[in-house]
Amino acid sequence: MWLKPEEVLLKNALKLWVTQKSSCYFILQRRRGHGEGSGRFTGRLVGALDAVLDSNARVAPFRILLQVPGSQVYSPIACGATLEEINQHWEWLEQNLLHTLSVFDNKEDIASFVKGKIKALIAEETRSKLAEQEEEPEKFREALVKFEARFNFPEAEKLITYYSCCCWKGRVPRQGWLYLSINHLCFYSFFLGKELKLIVPWVDVQKLERTCNVFMTDTIRITTQNKERDFSMFLNLDEVFKIMEQLADVTLRRLLDNEIFELDPDLQEPTQITKRDLEARAQNEFFRAFFRLPRKEKLHEVVDCSLWTPFSRCHTVGRMFASDSYVCFASKEDGCCNVVLPLREVVSIEKMEDTSLLPNPIIISIRSKMAFQFIELKDRESLVENLLMRLKQVHANIRMHSILTLISPSFLQSSAQKPSPKSLFLGVSREQIKASLWSDHFVEYGRTVCMFRTEKIRKLVAMGIPESLRGKLWLLFSDAVTDLASHPGYYGNLVEESMGKCCLVTEEIERDLHRSLPEHPAFQNETGIAALRRVLTAYAHRNPKIGYCQSMNILTSVLLLYAKEEEAFWLLVAVCERMLPDYFNHRVIGAQVDQSVFEELIRERLPELAEHMKDLSTLASISLSWFLTLFLSIMPLESAVNVVDCFFYDGIKAIFQLGLAVLEANAMELCGSKDDGQALMILSRFLDHVKNEESPGLPVGNHHTFFSDDQEPFPVTEIADLIRDSYEKFGDQSVELIEHMRCKHRIRVLQGHEDTTKQNVLRVVIPEVSILPEDLEELYDLFKREHMISCYWEQTSPAFQHHDPNRPYAEQYLIDAQQFTNLYKLVSPWTCGAHTEILAERTFRLLDENMDHLIAFKGFAICLGNPTLLVFAEITCENQTENMVGVISPFYSLEFIQFCKTLYSMFHEDPEENDLYQAIATVTTLLLQIGEVGQRSSSSGSCSDEYMEDIQTEGSASTSDQDSVFTDVGKMPQRYSQALTMTEGDWTVSLEHILASLLTEQSLVNFFEKPLDIKSKLENAKINQYSLKTNEMSRQSE
Repeated sequence: MWLKPEEVLLKNALKLWVTQKSSCYFILQRRRGHGEGSGRFTGRLVGALDAVLDSNARVAPFRILLQVPGSQVYSPIACGATLEEINQHWEWLEQNLLHTLSVFDNKEDIASFVKGKIKALIAEETRSKLAEQEEEPEKFREALVKFEARFNFPEAEKLITYYSCCCWKGRVPRQGWLYLSINHLCFYSFFLGKELKLIVPWVDVQKLERTCNVFMTDTIRITTQNKERDFSMFLNLDEVFKIMEQLADVTLRRLLDNEIFELDPDLQEPTQITKRDLEARAQNEFFRAFFRLPRKEKLHEVVDCSLWTPFSRCHTVGRMFASDSYVCFASKEDGCCNVVLPLREVVSIEKMEDTSLLPNPIIISIRSKMAFQFIELKDRESLVENLLMRLKQVHANIRMHSILTLISPSFLQSSAQKPSPKSLFLGVSREQIKASLWSDHFVEYGRTVCMFRTEKIRKLVAMGIPESLRGKLWLLFSDAVTDLASHPGYYGNLVEESMGKCCLVTEEIERDLHRSLPEHPAFQNETGIAALRRVLTAYAHRNPKIGYCQSMNILTSVLLLYAKEEEAFWLLVAVCERMLPDYFNHRVIGAQVDQSVFEELIRERLPELAEHMKDLSTLASISLSWFLTLFLSIMPLESAVNVVDCFFYDGIKAIFQLGLAVLEANAMELCGSKDDGQALMILSRFLDHVKNEESPGLPVGNHHTFFSDDQEPFPVTEIADLIRDSYEKFGDQSVELIEHMRCKHRIRVLQGHEDTTKQNVLRVVIPEVSILPEDLEELYDLFKREHMISCYWEQTSPAFQHHDPNRPYAEQYLIDAQQFTNLYKLVSPWTCGAHTEILAERTFRLLDENMDHLIAFKGFAICLGNPTLLVFAEITCENQTENMVGVISPFYSLEFIQFCKTLYSMFHEDPEENDLYQAIATVTTLLLQIGEVGQRSSSSGSCSDEYMEDIQTEGSASTSDQDSVFTDVGKMPQRYSQALTMTEGDWTVSLEHILASLLTEQSLVNFFEKPLDIKSKLENAKINQYSLKTNEMSRQSE
C-alpha cells in the first residue's frame, strides 16, 4: 500500500532493514528476520520483536523509500506484506515516474513531485476502500451482532464503525476491537482467557488528542474524569481520529449545548447517522468555515480542477466546491486564489469542447460580464447537470429587483473627491492613493462578490480600506450583499413587527444604546440612536435564540458608520451567525472556545511568554474583549476599523494573529510583570496608543481604555505596521488548523461548564444531606448518567425535552418517575423488599412539587439522606394531596399499618435488628394510644394490644407476606378489616405525633442519623445502570 511520505533518517535503521533493489531515486528494502533461512542473531531478534507486537502495530516486512541524490533524508512511500505486492508498487514507479524525474534540475522539485503523486494515489486508494465497504455489508452485520452481544445496548444505540486496535494499560497492550457508536466508545478484548470491556460515553470525554508513548509514535488518547486510555493501530489512525472528533463534537453539542446548536438535517435522527454522514459533516464544516457561508449551505460536490486566472495568465490548480447556492474555488497553494460564486449571480454554465490543452472544460458566466473557465473536471457531465439543476432552482426563487451589488467607478471617484472632516492634505492624498489602487485592482480582479481573492487583495486590506469603499467591501467580503439581495423588504418587515414591543431584550438594548460610541458625533443625536435601536431590535426579533448580548451594540454602531441601515443589519447577521458562531449567546461558548485556542497558540508561538506566565487564563480573560468586539472597545476607533477590515476578509484568523502580534510586541514587559493587574495595564496602555495617522477622519477617543491622560509620553504604534507584522509572523495559521483546534477545545470548554455546574450543585446539596462528599459526587455522576441515558435512546422523554443549559445549576439535569425508581432501587439505603418500588413512587410524587413529573438532583439526594421523607411518602397516598411539605392530611389506621410494615422491612438484616424491632413496637404502641385518645366516639379503646400483637407477628413474616397489604388490601386478615371498619374516619395521628414518638427511642434515632455509607451500592449501580435500562426497554418493546 502507498504511504503518506514522511522524512526519516536511516542512520539508526540500517540494522533493521536490508536493501533488495535500488535506483537513482528509490530503494526497496526487506525487514531483517523476514524470509531468512539462516539463523542469524540479528534477524531472529528483529523477527521476535515484530512477532511480540500486536497485529496492527507490526511493521510491514517490505518498504520502498524515496531518496534524493546527495541527501541524507529519506521518505517511505510504500509498504507491503509480501514480495509480490511490493514489486507491483516498484514496477509502477519504474513505468510512471522514473523516466519523468530525470528532467528535473532541482532536488526539492523531485521530492515535491513524487510526494504529490503518492498523495494522489493514496486519495484514490481511500475512495476505493470506502466503496469496498459499501459492497461488503456482511462484515458490518457480523460486527454489529458481536457489538450488541458484547455490550448489551438497546437497538437504538447505532454502531457507526469498528476497527481492530490495541488498548494500552501503561506499557502493556491489549489487542482487541474498537467500536464507535453514536453515544459511546467501546473496546472489547479477549486475551489468554481474560475478557476486557470498556464503555466510554462521549459526554464523559474531556480531552481527545493524538500523542505517543514509549512504544508507539502515534496513538489516540481519550481522557475522562479519572482515567486516560491510549489506543493505537497501524492503519486508519487518521480516519479513526477524525470520526472520533466528529462523534464527540456532535454528541457533546447535541446533549450539552443545545442552547443554540442545530444539527445538520442528515444528523437530526441519531439512529440514522452513518460513517459517511460524519465524513460529510466534517467536509461541510470546513467548507462553510473556509468561505464563511451560511450554515444552511450543504456541500454536494468537491472536484479537483484548474481555474484560468487572467492576472497570472495561467491555470491555477485547486478544488471546486459546489453547494446549494454557491460554486467556490480554492487553490491548492493557500492564499493564492479563492473565488466565491453565488448562483444568483450566475447567468450560464456551459461545457466547452474537450481538447488536449483544455481537458473537460466548463465556463461559468456571471452578471457583471465576467467568465470563469474550469478545466480537468472529472465526471463533467454529471457535475454540469447538477449545477444547472441547482441554478434553475435558485433563479426560480429570485424576485426581480434592482440592488447595487458592485462598486461602480463613478461612485468610487466621486467618493474619493469628497472633502473629509479632517482637512489635512496628507490624509486626503493617502486616501486618494489607496482608492486609486483599489480602482486598478477592480479592473484586473473584478469588482463584485465574485472577484478573484488573492494575496494582492490581502495586502490592500492590510493597508486599510479607503473610507469611501469600506462599507461596500465589508458587504462583499462577508457575502452579506447576497443576503441583502435575496431578502428584499425583509428588514423593513422585521422593524415593523419588532418596534413598540417591550420585553427583557428591548430593555437591555435601551440601557446600552447611549453607551455605544458616545464620543462619536453620529451617536450624540436621536437619529443615530434610533437607527441603532432599530437594527438591534430587528435582529433580536429575527434570532430570539441570540436576542441581544453586550458588545453587539458597539459592533453595530461601527457598522452603521460605514453602511446603510439595512446593510448594517445584514452585516450583523453575517458576523453573529457565520463569522463568529456561538459568540453571542448567554454562555458565549464560541468566544470561550476561541480563548482556549488562543492559549494554545500562545504556547506554540510565544513559548517564552508562556513559560513566564504559567496561567495563561489571565491573558485569555484580558483578550476576551478583543474577540467579542474585534478590538473596537479597546483600541482607538480610527485604528480598530482597520482590524475590522482584515476580519471581514480573513475571518477570525485575523483576530488570532493580531492578538499574537500584540502580545509579542509587549512580551518583554509582560515577562517582567508581577501580577495580573500589571499585565492588564501594560496591554491596555499599548492598545490605547495604536494610532492610524493615515485616517482622514477626526480621531475618536476610546471610553473603554484605562489611560486617557498619560503623565509621560508613550511610544505610538502605527496600526498598519502592527497588522503587517501579524501577517508576516503569524499569518501561516490555516482555516483547517483553526477549525481542528476549535473542535478539540470545544470539548474542554463544554466539560468545564459541566464541572462548574457539578461543583455548584454539590456545594448547595452537601449541607442538607448526611452523605459523604465523595459519595455525593459519585451519586451526582450516576444521576447525570441516568438523565443522559434517556437522551441517548428516548428522544421523546420529558428529561430530554426539558434539558436547557440556561436553567439554574440545580435544575439542568432532571429524571422522570421511572428513572427515579431505577436509581432509588440501586442506591437507596432505605430499601424494604418488594415494597421498595411502591415507596419510590410515593417519594417521587412527594418531591414533584410543581407537578411536571420531573425532579432534580437536589431532591433525589435529600430523599436518600432524610428519613423524614419516608414518613411523608407513606402518608402521601393517591387519595390525598398536599400543596407543600408539612401540610399533610390526618394519618389514618390503614396508612399507619403500611408505615409500620415499611419500617419493619427496612430493619431486616440490620446488625441491631432486634433492638430496632423492640423500639418500633414501643413507638407504635404509643402512637396507637395517642390515636385512641383522640377518638370522638366512646369506644372501649381495647384494640391497641390486639393491633400491636398482630403487627409484631407480621414483622417476623416473610418479605412477600409483609408486603401483601400494600398491593391488595382485600387480602388482609378478617380481624384487620373489622377493626378498620370500626375505626375508619375516627382513629388518626398527625405527622408531629409520629416524629415525636420516633425521637423517644435512641436506637431509631441512631439508625436514621448514622452517616450513610453507600459506596458499595454506588459501585454496584455503575455496573448495573445500563443493563437495568436495557431490560426496561426490552420489556416495553414486548
